[in-house]
Amino acid sequence: MPPDNSASTSSEKIMNASLSISDDPADIGAMRQQIAAATRMLVMEEILDYSGHVSARMPDGDTFMVQNASDSRGELEPDRLLVMDLDGRVVAGNEKPPLETVLHAEIFRARPDVQAILHCHLELAISFTLMKNVGLVPVRSRAVRWRSGIPTHPDPSLIRRKEQGESLAATLGHHNAALLRSHGMVLVAESVPALYIDALHFKANARAQMSVLQAGQTLVPMTEAEMDMIDSPREFHIAKLWNFYVRKARASRIIPSDWSATL
Repeated sequence: MPPDNSASTSSEKIMNASLSISDDPADIGAMRQQIAAATRMLVMEEILDYSGHVSARMPDGDTFMVQNASDSRGELEPDRLLVMDLDGRVVAGNEKPPLETVLHAEIFRARPDVQAILHCHLELAISFTLMKNVGLVPVRSRAVRWRSGIPTHPDPSLIRRKEQGESLAATLGHHNAALLRSHGMVLVAESVPALYIDALHFKANARAQMSVLQAGQTLVPMTEAEMDMIDSPREFHIAKLWNFYVRKARASRIIPSDWSATL
């Protein structure tokens, strides 16, 4: 049952803040903390490790924030993030950008609706690029997010050149996820909290499908009719889970307790 809209929860307020980033310095600071927190929590969930990155579009629409090349994902600090333009130039920050910065830049360029991107090398996702005639499909209810499809990009190398980034963006198209052959995956979303929650659901969906395959049973993907029945409000769901995982990470000292309440 949808929540009572007459009583806003603290998590709803958190989500509303995360979807309304302005160029106010306080909001930019909150964005930095969201990226750093999501990155640390993705390490906690074994979705990121020593490589991969989260990026978020800046309010001007033509620049984005991403971590530098060398800092540990598990200890990422907000003030270490770089601001890049869509041509791969560092606008703010003194560190070296990630090798695959162009991956983020060209997806942001091609998809004005996208506000946050995850690139990672989740082994479970890579497995679905290594099997003949087996595609990753929605089997869990939250995987309705990827009902339009999860294409596989054929280039297994690092996405370092502009033409490679453009090609990956074309493979992604209007979809919300893509796999990279023998390499990894990308997810896109409307905010950093949404991206983090989508990553958890993506991993859970892949794990469920792999479990069926490993059991030697016939996979029964969700039907279009079943996916049409799923009507849980996305913003409420993201806010609820983001609130839960941030507090879990604080309790585990994955993220500092004094980071902003907008987390």
